[in-house]
Amino acid sequence: MLVLSRQRDESIVIGDNIVVTIVDIRGDKVRLGIEAPTEIPVHRREVFEAIQRENLRASQLDPKDTHGLGAKRPTETGTPKNA
Repeated sequence: MLVLSRQRDESIVIGDNIVVTIVDIRGDKVRLGIEAPTEIPVHRREVFEAIQRENLRASQLDPKDTHGLGAKRPTETGTPKNA
């Protein structure tokens, strides 16, 4: 792990297109501003780990648990809209 010291309004650059800026420091809390391309997801670690757990859980579904998913629903009148 690389450890850097930065003060408020100072930044670090990751790769060519990610900038992390120290926005504020209050007691033991540091606020970070992160500039990254929209195609790069940025999450707090606890959110990232929750997403990973949910993805793992979803990948382990029993096929019977997905019965009916994606089935076409009848229209309100019971006839196709383009008929």
